[in-house]
This record gives sequence, C-alpha cells and structure tokens, in this order.
Amino acid sequence: MTQSHPRPRLRPARLGDLDAIVDLHTRARTAYYRTGGAAEHEIGDPAQPDPLAHRRDAWRRAVDTDARTVVCAVAGKRVVGVAAMGHVAGPAGELYQIHVLPGHWGQGVGSALHAAFVRFLDRERLPEGRVEAWRRNERAMAFYARRGWSPSGEHRPGPAGGDYVRMRLAAAG
Repeated sequence: MTQSHPRPRLRPARLGDLDAIVDLHTRARTAYYRTGGAAEHEIGDPAQPDPLAHRRDAWRRAVDTDARTVVCAVAGKRVVGVAAMGHVAGPAGELYQIHVLPGHWGQGVGSALHAAFVRFLDRERLPEGRVEAWRRNERAMAFYARRGWSPSGEHRPGPAGGDYVRMRLAAAG
C-alpha cells in the first residue's frame, strides 16, 4: 500500500534548500540506479572524490543563477522533489534534472514538477523540451513516455551497461 502524503506545493528553490535538495537527489539516484541493477561502484563518479560536495556545489550554482530555473516541491515543510530547467542551444528547453524523494514516488510530485517544466516551455515560447534519462530507469522512461516524450536517437554510455537516452517533447501551442 502506498503511503499518502500532503499534496505538494511548488515554489522556487532557495539557497537554504541545498541540504534538502542534495539529500533527496542522492536518495533518488541511489534508488533508481540500484533498481536498474547498477552496483555501488557504478553509481558514483570516480572523478569526484566527494560526490556530496560536488552535488551540493552543482545545485548551489543552479539555484544561484538566472540561467536556470529550479523548482522545489514541498509537502508540509519538507522538500520532496526538485526540478532544474533552462535553455539549451537552439529553440529548446532542457529539463536538466527532476528528482523525487523515493517515499513520495507515485504521489503526484513528479507530475507537478513536470507540469512546471511544460509551463516553462510555454512561458519562454520554446517549441521543444529535451531531457536525458538512464535507459534502465524503467520508472523514469515510462513517466516520460506517458507525457509524450520520445527518444531522439541520441545516447551516451551509462552505468551497468545502460545508456543515457536523450528524449524530446514537442511543446503544446
């Protein structure tokens, strides 16, 4: 049985959210890599001796720049989801990251964050969205497919023999 949580509200991320964002990002990525069969040594980045510090610095830069829009999903007082988006070369918007705390999967958090990205495309008058997902993350692949994303044909190597797949979404309007 899925546990029920308060309906999340969306708001812009703040620098004070960094610890919560890094924690939920770490938990979400660990869960989907493990579910997809990646071993512990494949989950980390050997080029980053302190992955949490690297992740925190990357999120700090994303939150603290006008080049990215970072949105938090908050249930009660807890940050339970985050999405980062921005412009890429050409007339497209990039959904750089979307993460939901594993205990909140299936509760509408990811859908709310995705809807924020679609509104971003509309507001910025961008005709296309782009995202990259790990092919072995079946939950994410199904999530994007249900929302109209399709593979672009581009990919790059990922852990456990699963490529990262680039996908596109035609914006409405």
